[in-house]
Parts: sequence; C-alpha cells; structure tokens
Amino acid sequence: MTKDSFTLRNDTMTATIAEEGAELCSLKNAEGLELLWQAGEAWPRHAPLLFPIVGRLKNDELRHGGKIYPMTQHGFARDHRFDWARREATSCTLLLVDDAATRARYPFAFRLSVTYTLDGADLEIALEIANTGDEMLPASIGAHPAFNWPLLPGLAKEDYALVFSREEALPIRRLKDGLLRAALEPTPVRGSRLALSERLFDDDAIVMDRPASHAVRYAARSGPQVEVCWEGFRELGIWSKPKGAPFLCIEPWHGFASPAHFDGEFKDKPGLMHIARGDSRSLKYRIRIG
Repeated sequence: MTKDSFTLRNDTMTATIAEEGAELCSLKNAEGLELLWQAGEAWPRHAPLLFPIVGRLKNDELRHGGKIYPMTQHGFARDHRFDWARREATSCTLLLVDDAATRARYPFAFRLSVTYTLDGADLEIALEIANTGDEMLPASIGAHPAFNWPLLPGLAKEDYALVFSREEALPIRRLKDGLLRAALEPTPVRGSRLALSERLFDDDAIVMDRPASHAVRYAARSGPQVEVCWEGFRELGIWSKPKGAPFLCIEPWHGFASPAHFDGEFKDKPGLMHIARGDSRSLKYRIRIG
C-alpha cells in the first residue's frame, strides 16, 4: 500500500484501488496473473468511474437554469481525488462530496460513495449517489473496467468471446463524434455469443441500450475467464480502441452519451436518473474471476 492506493487481499485475488478517481488499478488472481489493463500507451486508464455523465454532452456543455457549465466526456469523478472512509483487509470505501470545483462544472450537491469488497472469487463494487441538495439531482454513472485482451499471453484475440446470460437480439447503438446516433444497427451478438475481433470497434463502442442480460462472461476456450454481473445499471458499453489495442472494456452504465440532436437542459437529457431531495440511488457490479 502507498498513500495513494490500497490493496485488498484474500485467498483468491488481490485488488488495488487508487484514491485518484476511486479507480481499480490492479486485479490479480491467486497465481498473480494481472487481469486488468495497466494503463499503457494505447489508453492511460485502468477502470475509471464515470460520473456525473456517461459519454459526452453536445459541445461538452451542461445547461442548467439558463447557464452553461463545461463538462468533458465521462465527467469529473475519474480525475478527482476521493477521501478514504474505511480501509480493511478485504473491503474499503471512498467518498466524493461536491465542492467549489465540482459545482463550477456541475451545479448540484451530492455525495458519491464507492465500496470495494472481496468475496471469494468476486470483487463487488457498490456505488451510492445521495442527493444532499435542495433540488432534484440529475445524474448518470458508469463503470469502465478494461481487461487485458488476451487475458493469457500466447492466445489470440480472436480466441475470445463474450457470452451473455440471455440471448441479445435487439439492435445496438453507435456513436459519432462521441454522441449517440439516431439510427439503430443490427446487433453483432449471435444468440448469446459475441465473437470478439478488433474489427468490431472500427466504428467505436458497441452501445447496448436495452440489454436483456445482467451478466456476461469473457473467456477463451482455455485459460482464465472473467464474468461481469450488474444490478441497477440499465445499459452496457463494450469498447476497445479502434484499430486495435490490447484491452477490452465491459462497461455497465446508467446513462449514455447525448443523442446527436439533443441540445436542451441537462435535466431533460435522455438516460439520466433523477434523485429526489434527500434520497439516494444504489447500484453495484461484480467482477468474478475463474
């Protein structure tokens, strides 16, 4: 452990969490194999937390009450230092509370807590957004873990597939310049299986805005595998760098980028959760290794 990070351990895995962005930055199995992308040249992050938006707003502007606030892609939480609320051998909690810096970009009062807990072969990440202000809190939140692709050196990328817990027949969405296109596209998922290749991401992320599943397994025919399960999230993003990069992101979201045509008040943006004064919203996801 350093002053900037904390490592959870049990007999099955270790997980290291940074206070910068409350970001998971390492996940190793019992054999010490690193499963998480190590923020290399292709992309400088591991598993950023997306808050208070997922994706982009048009012109990177948040409109509220007749004023315009600058809001860059995926929000500010991933670049904000969280406070440690609790650190134990297999669990820790970090907190982010609004301040002058956040209100200059997002004019709402909130408290965001992130709790990481090791439970056997699972790492659970529990998120809670509390409205501590005097008005309705509009927000989105998302996870963005990037796993090594391939997980095991020597295997090809094309050896891997995503297998969903249910069949996924509905169309997907795509992005243009970071904004959600209006047109639907046929899903590349066949039944419950998505064969992985770099070409899937030539047109940026795959956005599943109505997934039937609440879990997906990432694996090859041999070697380690990862399952991501989620509760409270409504959408799922799947992404890697166009033209190839050695990681794959499996991203449970509540929210998505602004539709290309949308240019209204932030509270009216599609995909948001609306949290009443004094209320809170809880979501969680699990990363299961095997």
